[in-house]
Amino acid sequence: MWIIFRYLTRQVLQSMLAVALVLLLVFMSGRFLQYLAQAAAGDISGAVLFAIMGYRLPEFLELILPLSLFIGILLAYGRMYLESEMTVLFACGVSDRQLVSLTMGAGLLVTGVVALMSLYLTPMGIQQVDRIFTEQSQMTEFEMLAPGRFQSIGAGERVTYTQALSDDKRELQNVFMAEGGRDGNSVVLMMADRGTQIVDEEGERFLVLHGGTRFEGRPGGLSFEATTFDAYGLRIQAPGSARERQSEEALSTADLRRSSDPELRALYHWRIALPFLVPIVTLLAVRLSRVNPRQGRFFHLLPAILIYISYLAMLIVGRDAIASGTLPDWLGLWWVHGMYLLLALTLMWLPGWRLKRRAALASA
Repeated sequence: MWIIFRYLTRQVLQSMLAVALVLLLVFMSGRFLQYLAQAAAGDISGAVLFAIMGYRLPEFLELILPLSLFIGILLAYGRMYLESEMTVLFACGVSDRQLVSLTMGAGLLVTGVVALMSLYLTPMGIQQVDRIFTEQSQMTEFEMLAPGRFQSIGAGERVTYTQALSDDKRELQNVFMAEGGRDGNSVVLMMADRGTQIVDEEGERFLVLHGGTRFEGRPGGLSFEATTFDAYGLRIQAPGSARERQSEEALSTADLRRSSDPELRALYHWRIALPFLVPIVTLLAVRLSRVNPRQGRFFHLLPAILIYISYLAMLIVGRDAIASGTLPDWLGLWWVHGMYLLLALTLMWLPGWRLKRRAALASA
């Protein structure tokens, strides 16, 4: 039996990891593009993008792993049914109950990983993401510059370009700047060979442009005032005292459990619901993976995915109902788990299906 357990677990985990890798790339690429757009707009520094994605990895995996396990069982066992490996196992005395027990080994492993991420790693990661965003909001506008790119800085009030930038963000080469004039109708353009950032005795920061020209005039007009300069100083607006970012998802599970706020209680029930999702979808996948060789390998995937989507959708609806006070807190999301556990057991021990399986074994 140990050999069968290792074989089944290996087949399930291999399929699960393949599916998880594909889903992870899809989820993370979409989120990475959003952060990349923020970095291009100058809202955050490009140097922190990978750190943010790393801290958000547990948040992605806690949702991806249950679905990956579900699809992994469907694919692995579906192949074994089509290639008559399951028929051989049943003929050798492996019962339905033993098949479920053997599959639960992989299910409980994934349950533990999802519980670790949902209850501990995800809130810790989001805390670090909030810390990074707070630090980014306190940086000066020129600390957000990236060489070789036009960036809108100061809520779109100034567009800046620099061809090269020193590591300490103090020296700029071939600088171009455009901003609105004081009268609101004109535009000011400045080009300089280089720029340096200095700090005076009072702690004020200035950008000093060296060897350049300043143009001022109305767009579309024929008259522009041009001024050449050896040195031109610009005061760098100091960042405001940003409040420390603290999202609800960053709160620890212990804090959520002690809270009486309906929204926080809903988030608490959501966190503890994700680990219990895994063993129930494992039961469903074992039953739904049974296929008739005449139907094809992927015939059973669509109804199975629809069942999983309905399960997840019911959990989301229940979470929103708790947050709005429609459902009592003591009920939590256990009623959703109970519904789909009953469905899994009903499908597993359906008398009509058991008779069909015995007939199929007899004909084999």
